[in-house]
Amino acid sequence: MTPRYLSLDDFELAAKAHLPRMLFGYVSGAVESNAAFEAAKSAYADVAFVPRTLVDVSRRSQARALFGRPYAAPFGIAPMGGAALAAYDGDNVLARAAAAKNIPACLSAASLTRLETVRRNGPTLWFQGYWPGDQRRIDRMIDRVAAAGFEALVLTVDVPVSGNRENNVRNGYSTPLVITPKLVGDCITHPSWLLGTLGRTMVTTGMPYFDNLDTERGPSLFSGNLARNSADRDRLSWTHIAAIRRKWPGKLIIKGILASDDAALARAEGVDGVIISSHGGRQLDHAIAPLRVLADIKAVAGDMAVMIDSGIRRGTDVLKALALGADFVFIGRPFMFAAAVGGQPAVEHAIGLLMDEIQRGMAMLGVVSLSDLHPRLLAPRGKTFGVP
Repeated sequence: MTPRYLSLDDFELAAKAHLPRMLFGYVSGAVESNAAFEAAKSAYADVAFVPRTLVDVSRRSQARALFGRPYAAPFGIAPMGGAALAAYDGDNVLARAAAAKNIPACLSAASLTRLETVRRNGPTLWFQGYWPGDQRRIDRMIDRVAAAGFEALVLTVDVPVSGNRENNVRNGYSTPLVITPKLVGDCITHPSWLLGTLGRTMVTTGMPYFDNLDTERGPSLFSGNLARNSADRDRLSWTHIAAIRRKWPGKLIIKGILASDDAALARAEGVDGVIISSHGGRQLDHAIAPLRVLADIKAVAGDMAVMIDSGIRRGTDVLKALALGADFVFIGRPFMFAAAVGGQPAVEHAIGLLMDEIQRGMAMLGVVSLSDLHPRLLAPRGKTFGVP
């Protein structure tokens, strides 16, 4: 991987030139005023470190176990729909890269590759579902996911309706995709993506389909039936969570929690873990930054695993979240951009960059193991101190 990729942000800059405007906007964009998106990122900037010195950190390790499985790092790849549209074979690329680096990855229900295929390529893979409030459809999907061999099921619960993604309309992206002169012109002016991703996909595997929204074959990228497959999510409730818990034999994780009361309900229902998330700023604008509610949710979580995503871009961000009580973190967009511009080698490089930042940050903080991280290593940025 070329030296120009020195941080996760570098992959986004390269992807902006490589991807059609409509597709880059879909991946990078948020909703309405982008307030939730910006808040999630700025929350990390509002926290400063108070490092310890003269600590022997020569044997430091960022390894961390989660749900009984040891991982090489305390972060994983968040679920992202449409990965195979942004990157050739994107779903398998992300799954293989995660397995090669021994970190978890989540396959989105809005992916374009059959979950059974991706699971075979990703032994560290979890499945993430967007499920309707229809128990019969839920039960069928649970059977399918279990038969594929997934150990963990992530249910995203902050999408009762789709977010107001005005940027998609402005950039010409829609679901289903509608072929317009603007869309055609956008694609033609990005030939490396048009030929290397879309064209190659059409030749090797044919038209992409949303095959993981239900047990039946889903609609294609250009099908109007996608709306039907996404219906009734506003009926999903805690009653369904209880039923899923009874039927699903593996680890059950709820993603999209921001209120401590909801975390307490999840614990009462026997959920194994929660992912504190504002959906990367893609659902409710002005939603509170996940980092700001982490301590409150950790306080009621009991033995549930507490994970967090949204706004994490640096190893220092990861360390701040862990110091405030997170057991694990997840990151999405940067790995999608890496897959788009360089396939599996680029994703592995991105993972390695973040691991290096964590390892370096631990040394400078005076931390030997992740269990040594605690709130005393942090302070609000801009905090004033008395003159000694």
